[in-house]
Amino acid sequence: MIRFLHASDIHLGKPFGRFPEEVRQRLRQARQDSIETLASVAREGGASHVLLAGDTFDAETPSRTVLRHAMNAMAGEGDVTWVIMPGNHDHMRATEIWDVLRREAPENVLLALEPEPLRLTEAAVCLPAPCTTRNPGRDLTEWYEEAATGRNIRIGLAHGSIRDFRSVDEMGGESGAVIAPDRAKTAGLDYLGFGDWHGRIEVTPNTWYSGTPEADSFKSHRPAGALLVEIAGPGAAPKVTEVETGRIDWISLALDLLADDDGADRLRSALPERNVRSRTMIEVRPEGKLGLASRAELDQAIDDVAPDFLWCDHDLSGLGVVHELTDLDQIDDRGAVRDAANRLAEAADNGDDVASAALSRLFSYAMEVR
Repeated sequence: MIRFLHASDIHLGKPFGRFPEEVRQRLRQARQDSIETLASVAREGGASHVLLAGDTFDAETPSRTVLRHAMNAMAGEGDVTWVIMPGNHDHMRATEIWDVLRREAPENVLLALEPEPLRLTEAAVCLPAPCTTRNPGRDLTEWYEEAATGRNIRIGLAHGSIRDFRSVDEMGGESGAVIAPDRAKTAGLDYLGFGDWHGRIEVTPNTWYSGTPEADSFKSHRPAGALLVEIAGPGAAPKVTEVETGRIDWISLALDLLADDDGADRLRSALPERNVRSRTMIEVRPEGKLGLASRAELDQAIDDVAPDFLWCDHDLSGLGVVHELTDLDQIDDRGAVRDAANRLAEAADNGDDVASAALSRLFSYAMEVR
C-alpha cells in the first residue's frame, strides 16, 4: 500500500508582472508557502511522498534565491519525501536548475530526471516522463508500455495535454496535446498523475490532473489544491481525495444586471466576507443594463470596497445604460454639456459601449459638482 500527494505547477518565482509590487510579493510568497502547506496536507493524510508533476519552477533560469528557498523549505519537511519532475517551464534543457539541484537537493528530495523507474517504497514505483524541452512534440509516456517494474504499484508522472480531451486554453495548460488518453490502461498503471493544466480534473478514475496548489488567474477552475491518493496494492483502484490548499483566492465576479436592479446592492451581496478580502484577488465584470444613477452608484461602490482586497479590478464595458430625460436634465438642461449628453445617449442607445461608459462618467461628474 502507498499513500501520496499528487501536486504540480507551483511555478515558484513566477513574476506576476501585471500587478503592483506589493501584490506580486504576496503572490510569490504564497507559492513559496505552498511547500509547507503541501507537506502539512501530506502529513495529515498519512502520505509519505509528495509527487510534483512538473513546473515546480516558473522559469528556465530561476534565481539562486528561488532554488535555495525551495530546497530549504523541503528540507524542513524532512518526514516527507519530495519527487520533483521537470515540466515544460523547468524542462531538462534548463540545465542550470537541475545542475544546482543535483548538488544542493536535500536527502528527502528525489529528482525524477530520467525516463526510468524510480522506487518510492518497497511496494511502489514511480514512472516519470520528464519534459525534455518547452514543447517536446511527442508523447513522452510511451516508454511506460515497456517499463518492467515487477509486482509493484505502478504510478505514472507526466506533464502535458492529453489528445482529444479538452483544449489547452480551456484548462490553462501550455504543452502540445500529444499524450495518449488511455495511457494508464495500455501501460498497466495503477495511477497516472499529470501536471500542466492549472485546473484540477478527473480524466478517468485513475488518471488525474492535480491543478496548481495556488491559483494564478481568474479562470474558472476547481479551488486550488492537490490530490491525496491511496492505492492498496497492484491492480487496486486508487482512492483519490481532493484537498484544497490555496492561500490566495481569485474570484471573477460576473453580475447579470437588469435596468431596474440596484447594481451597488447586488455587488455588496455578492462579495466575500470582509475577513477574507485581504487575501482575495477579485475582478468585477457586470453585464446587462443599468440606469444612469444606478450605474454611477455601482461605480462608487466598487471604488469603496476596492481597498478591502489584495487586488480589485473591474470592467464595465459589457454594461449598457438606460436613461430617462430626467437623467439628462441632471447633467445639464441646456448648452454644450447637454448637447454632448444627448449625442452620447443616442450613441449608447445604438449599442456603443464607449458612449455608454462616457455618458455614465458624465453623469457621475455632474452629480459630484451638485
